[in-house]
This record gives sequence, C-alpha cells and structure tokens, in this order.
Amino acid sequence: MLPDGGYASLMERTLEVTAEAIEKIELVRGREPDPGALALWVEVTGSDRLGRFTYDLWLAPREQAPDGSAIERTGDLAIVIPPPSIDVLRGAVLDRQGDLATGGLVIREPQPASPAIGLDLPGDLTGDVAQRVLRVLDEQINPAIASHGGVAELVAVDEGVVYLRMGGGCAGCGMAAVTLDQGIELAIRAAAPEITRVVDVTDHAAGTNPYYAPAG
Repeated sequence: MLPDGGYASLMERTLEVTAEAIEKIELVRGREPDPGALALWVEVTGSDRLGRFTYDLWLAPREQAPDGSAIERTGDLAIVIPPPSIDVLRGAVLDRQGDLATGGLVIREPQPASPAIGLDLPGDLTGDVAQRVLRVLDEQINPAIASHGGVAELVAVDEGVVYLRMGGGCAGCGMAAVTLDQGIELAIRAAAPEITRVVDVTDHAAGTNPYYAPAG
C-alpha cells in the first residue's frame, strides 16, 4: 500500500492517460450499475509477430488488485496495472482512436531510443569494400546495436550499394530506419567512401524473406 492510500503520485506514474481516453472510459463506466466502485484494469497479455505488445482493458473493483499492482488515479478514475505489466507499460500512453461515440482505446508504446553508433573507424582498415564493411559491422555497428538486442548482417555489396538484413530486436522495430540512416549508414560510408547507399532488405512485417536477394 502506498502512503497516499494506494495511489501513485504523478511523478511515479507508469501509464499516461489522455483526456480523450478518460472521456471514453467514463462514458463506458457510467453505464454500469455502480460506476464509482470500478477501476480500469490494464494488462499486457503478450506480443504480436512484430514485437508489439497485446493488452486487455476491463472494468473491475480496485480492491481486487493483487499485491504489488500499480494503482494510479486520474481524476475520479483509478487505474490498476497488475505487477507483470508494470515495467512493460512504463512510459506508454493510453489514448482514444476516433470520436467519443465510436472510437476505441489504444495503447501507444514508448519508442525505444536508437542505439548510438560512433564514427571512430577500426584501426588498420584495409581490404576491398566488402571486407571493410564486414569489419565495421563486426567491430563497430553490431556491438552498438547488440545493447538493444539487434544485429545487422551483410547480404551483398553491389555497385556502391550495401544491402543489409536486420535481425534480433531490430527486425520489426519502429526505430530500425532511424538506426540505419543516422548510425549504420554513416559508419559504413566513413569506412568505405565508395558506398553511396545502404539498403535494409529485411521484411520487417514477417522477419523473413528479404525483398532483395544477391544474384548468383
């Protein structure tokens, strides 16, 4: 039990709830026989094939919350987050899609920060273009994105274009394009000025079957 009677302070909030979402919740809660006794429960139930979490929302009494739950108040509404969902939901936003009458509730996940990839070249960088790209991947890029569970694999080098396949935490990640443009491509072009472009061939929707396959 928190010292203020079980509710987290604004500074301790796990989940941000927009005014539009509150409006929808109160509309639905108001149809119940005893709306004031009901809290909104928010629970992560798993993840889809893109790595985005799936979740369930329902109304139930706050007193049923298991030990260790995050119980947060927004106006007259209490929000219960069971213990296994607290860390997953931290920094997420509960919002409403569409208008009040027909719109539903949606949780917008916090965007992970793109890993920082330095431009310090590995020492004694020699060899042809593909060899230099491989060294930069092995010694500079992959150690950086490994901290986010990701990996980049060289598929081909063809006429100044490097084709990479992203794996691990980078496959399906909403920040993969940012990581590629602002980190990976800059590091590769610093090591191999002959390279004009870096292309991500990952099928981020399925995690397999890249849209580019090297000839031969």
